[in-house]
Amino acid sequence: MSARPFSTLREFTASAGTTGRFHSLPALAEAGFPHLGRLPVSLRIMLESLLRNRDGQRISDEHIQRLAGWQPRADREDEIPFVVARIVLQDFTGVPLLADLAAMRGVAGRFGQDPAQIEPLVPVDLVVDHSVQVDHFREPNALDLNMRLEFRRNAERYRFIKWGMQAFDTFRVVPPGIGIVHQVNLEYLARGVIRQGDLYYPDTLVGTDSHTTMINALGVVGWGVGGIEAEAGMLGQPVYILTPDVVGVHLSGRLQEGVTATDLVLAVTEMLRKAQVVGKFVEFFGDGAASLTLPDRATIANMAPEYGATVGFFPPDDETAAYLGATGRSADEVEAFRNYFVAQDLFGMPRRGEIDYSLELELDLAGVVPSVAGPGRPQDRIALPDLPARFDELLLQAAGEGGYGKAADTLRSRVPVPDGPHLGHGDVLIAAITSCTNTSNPGVMLAAGLLARKAVARGLQVAPHIKTSLAPGSRVVTDYLGRAGLIAPLEALGFRVVAYGCTTCIGNAGPLDPELERVLTGHDLICASVLSGNRNFEARIHPSIKANFLMSPPLVVAFALAGRIGIDFTREPLGSGSDGAPVFLRDIWPTRAEIAAVLGAATDPDTYRQLYADFTRGNPLWNDIPTSTGLSYGWAPSTYIAEPPFFDGFSLTPAPLPIIREARALAIFGDSVTTDHISPAGAIKPDSPAGQWLQAHGVPPDEFNSYGSRRGHHEVMMRGTFANVRIRNLMLPPDDTGKPVEGGLTLAQPGGRRTSLFDAAVDYMAAGTPTLIFAGEEYGTGSSRDWAAKGTRLLGVKAVVARSFERIHRSNLVGMGVLPLQFVGGDSAASLGLRGNEVFDLQGLEGGISPRQQVTLDIRRSDGSCLSVPLLLRIDTPVEVDYYRHGGILPYVLRGLLAGATRA
Repeated sequence: MSARPFSTLREFTASAGTTGRFHSLPALAEAGFPHLGRLPVSLRIMLESLLRNRDGQRISDEHIQRLAGWQPRADREDEIPFVVARIVLQDFTGVPLLADLAAMRGVAGRFGQDPAQIEPLVPVDLVVDHSVQVDHFREPNALDLNMRLEFRRNAERYRFIKWGMQAFDTFRVVPPGIGIVHQVNLEYLARGVIRQGDLYYPDTLVGTDSHTTMINALGVVGWGVGGIEAEAGMLGQPVYILTPDVVGVHLSGRLQEGVTATDLVLAVTEMLRKAQVVGKFVEFFGDGAASLTLPDRATIANMAPEYGATVGFFPPDDETAAYLGATGRSADEVEAFRNYFVAQDLFGMPRRGEIDYSLELELDLAGVVPSVAGPGRPQDRIALPDLPARFDELLLQAAGEGGYGKAADTLRSRVPVPDGPHLGHGDVLIAAITSCTNTSNPGVMLAAGLLARKAVARGLQVAPHIKTSLAPGSRVVTDYLGRAGLIAPLEALGFRVVAYGCTTCIGNAGPLDPELERVLTGHDLICASVLSGNRNFEARIHPSIKANFLMSPPLVVAFALAGRIGIDFTREPLGSGSDGAPVFLRDIWPTRAEIAAVLGAATDPDTYRQLYADFTRGNPLWNDIPTSTGLSYGWAPSTYIAEPPFFDGFSLTPAPLPIIREARALAIFGDSVTTDHISPAGAIKPDSPAGQWLQAHGVPPDEFNSYGSRRGHHEVMMRGTFANVRIRNLMLPPDDTGKPVEGGLTLAQPGGRRTSLFDAAVDYMAAGTPTLIFAGEEYGTGSSRDWAAKGTRLLGVKAVVARSFERIHRSNLVGMGVLPLQFVGGDSAASLGLRGNEVFDLQGLEGGISPRQQVTLDIRRSDGSCLSVPLLLRIDTPVEVDYYRHGGILPYVLRGLLAGATRA
C-alpha cells in the first residue's frame, strides 16, 4: 500500500474520559481543498469513507481528489467507490440473497476451496417483516392468528434463515413479530457513529429495500440497492455510484394546524417528481427543516424512492441527537455522535448560502394542505377538498388515458352483496394503518388514536364489511398507544393490531370476503383502499381493488368511518352520532395541543431498550423453528427454497459477450411499468404459470402463499415474471369492448399466437432466439426488487429498451447481465410504430463496451422495410462494464474471490 497523501487521522473527545481517532475532513480541507466545507453534507460523509478505506486499488488518491473537488454543475462521468459500514435486508429480498451466498459456497466447494471464504465482510442485519398477511383482522386474537399462519406458511424459509444465522459469522436476524426493517433500523440498529477500537466513523449503509432511505433522517447516508448489489457489498466490493448532482430543498415556515407529516411528504413527492430528481441526491436544509421532528424527517426521507431521489438526506443536528437519546441509545453514544460530527464541522442544519448545491428548490411548509395521493401513483397528490370531483373525473376518463371508462349514468349505481351491503364505485373496502412511512411517526399515530377516541365517544362506527387493520412498525407503537389509552378506541372501530410487519403496503392485505369480491369483480366496480403507506401501484394492494389512496393514519380512520372515497369532508358529515346529530371531520380532528399532551408516552428510552433487548423472549414460534447446521447448505426438495441456477456451468473465465441478432420482442410496455408489474409480490393465481407449477408439485391453491414468500425458488419466480394481473402488453390489440388486455400475455412470433409471456419465452429460448423488452418512461419504478431483473434474465431477455429507467432497476439489470438501452431524443416504441412482429439486430458492441456509448438497433418489419435507430447504452460506469462482461455482478465477485484464494 502506498503512503497516504493526506495526513487526516486526528483525535477528538468522544465522551467524558474517552478519546477517539477519526479521519478529519477539516484536515483534508487544510491539505489543499479550501472549499470542502461548501460541499453538501451527504457528499462529505461519503468522502470520509474514501479517506478511511483508501487502499490504492479499489479506492485511490484520485477518487478522493475528485470527490473533494466536486463541482455542483459539472458533467457526471466519475464513479464513487463507496464502502458502507453495514447492510440491512428484509426477508423477501434477504432469502434469495442468502440462497445466492449458499450457492456461491457450493461453487467454492466444487472448486476444492474453503466455503467459509464466502463470508460477509461487513455486518449484515436481516429483519423478517415482509411475510405476514392480514388474514384475520377484527378478532381479539388477530395478531396471534396471523402470526401462526405466517409461521406455518413460511416454516421452510425460516429454517433456511436460521441456517444462515449459524453459517455466517456476521449475519444477524431480527425475527418475525418485532417490526418493519426501516423502523427497526431507525429505532435500534442505527448507532449514528460506529466505533472500531478507538476509531470512529459515520454509520453508512445500503439495504435491499428501496425505503432504506428512511435512515437519511438520522444523518446516515444510505439507500436501497438490489440484492445482487448488496451481496457484492457484503463480499468486499464497494458500492459504485455515479457522482451525483445534489439538489438542495430549502424548507421555510411551519406546518399549519391540522396538517400532518404525511401531507408534507405527499407535497414533497409531487414537487420533486416534477423537478426530475431521479438518480440525484436530495438534501433538506433551512429553518423549516430544523423545525421538523426526527420522525417527520423520517417520513420525508422514507419516500425518496417515490420522488425518485437516491437519498433524501437531513444533516445531523440537535434534533437528531435528542432522538437518539429518546429511543434508548446510551448517553455515551449520543455524546460521541454529537462530538464526532462537531469535530467534522458537519453538525447543525445548514442555512441558505452555506452549501453549494446543483439546484436549489423552495418549499414553504405553511403552504402544505391536507392531501391524499392516488389512485395508482404516489406522486399524484390530490388536495382533500378536490378528491370527490377528481375521483368522478377518473371514473369517466377513458381507460387508455389513465381512467376507468365508466358511463356517467352508472357512477351512483349500487349493487347488492348477498347477506351484505350494497356496493358502488368509490366504496372503501380496505382501510389500513400500515407501513414504516407513517407508523414510525408518533405524531400521526397518536392523531389516529385521538380521532378514533372522539369518534367512539360520538357513537360513530365503521361498517363491518370494511377490512380494517393496524400494523405497527414496531412494538413501541403499541406500547405508547396503550399508555395514552388509545388502543381501545382504535379496536372499537376495527383497527386491531394484526401484525408487526409491512402487510397491506406491500400487497399482503389478505383476502376479501368471497361474496363481496365476486360482486366487486363481476360488476367491475371501482372500489377503494385507503392506507398510510408509500406505494399504491396497480394491483399492489389487492388485485381486485383498482383505486388505492395514500394518506395519513388519521385520514385512514376518517375514510373508514365515511365508507367512501368521494366524500367532501368540508360539507358532508362522516355519519350520525349516537344522538342523531351529524358528525363532521372537523368535530373530531385532534388539535396539535391534544397530540402534544400524549406525545411523551412515545419518548421513553427505557421502553425502547426493553423491547429491543431480547428478540427470543416471548417469541415461542420463532424459537420452535428447527434448523440445520454446517458451512454449506443441503438443498432438500422444496417449493420455497432451491439452489439458484445463476452459477450453472460456472468457470473461472467469463464466456464471450452475447451477440444479439434475429431477436424478437417479448413485450412492449407503456410508461410507469413498476417492479410490481415485472415481479409481483402478491397473490399467485391458480391458473397462472406459477400456480400451475405449484399445483403440479403438490401444492394446493390455499397454500400458495405469495410471490414474495417464494422468492427463494427460481422456478416459481421466473414463472411469476411479468405476471401482474394489471400489466398491459401493447403488442396485444384491445378486447371486444375496446379496453386494453391485461395480464402476462404476449403474441409469439412468427405468427402472432396468443400465449403467456412465460410460455413464449421458453419457446424462444428453446429455439435459440434472443428476446427484447420495450418500455416507456420510468421503467422499473418501485421496490428494489432483484427478482424483477433475475426473472428477466431467466426468461432469456437480452436487453430492455426504454425511454428511461428507475435507478435501482437499471443497476439490477446490469448486475444480472441484461443490457439496459435507452431511446434517444423523441424516439419510443410508439413513435417508431413497433407492433411486436419485427426482427431486431443490435449493432455497435462488437468492438467492446464503454460506459454510455451509442449503439444502433436495426429493425426489420414484417413488410420487409428496415429502419435503424440510435440507442444509449445505460451501462453507466466502468465497473458495470466489468459486471456485464462477466455475465453479472455475482459471477464477477465469485471469480475474484476464487482467483484470490488460488493465488494465496
